[in-house]
Amino acid sequence: MIVLNVNGHDHAVDADPATPLLYVLREDLELNGAKFGCGLGQCGACTVMVGGEAVLSCLTPLSVVGNRPVKTVEGLGTAARPGTVQSAFIEEQAAQCGYCIAGMIMRAQALLERNPNPTDAQIRQYMGVNLCRCGTHMRILRAVRRAAGKLPERGNDAQRS
Repeated sequence: MIVLNVNGHDHAVDADPATPLLYVLREDLELNGAKFGCGLGQCGACTVMVGGEAVLSCLTPLSVVGNRPVKTVEGLGTAARPGTVQSAFIEEQAAQCGYCIAGMIMRAQALLERNPNPTDAQIRQYMGVNLCRCGTHMRILRAVRRAAGKLPERGNDAQRS
């Protein structure tokens, strides 16, 4: 039995230590925010945070997690009360199909927890690991800036694309 702390709650799971974290999150804990994209760590759809760091959960075995806390998009907020980064993505309409967005939000959350005031270059470099096939990259960039407090509220920003 392995005990994982996910979104502030301990969960005992009966899984092989080599099992990818993504499978346990989705199948055992029914947390479906992180998506199975490529299974090779090349798309970022499965991004979650482990011990405050963004990780590709499709490549992260349970044995690597240890007793570090895991945070998923479900742990950031709810539909009724979204977290800061989630709210910024909503305000900027950064999601199109939505498949990559949970991973994008988690990567942005990890960045902003580490560096609450990143430059555009730092945002682009850090977020570059995650792919968006719909092409909402500029909206995602604006959402991360908004979450970092770099953008005015929507009603005060006359220059929108």
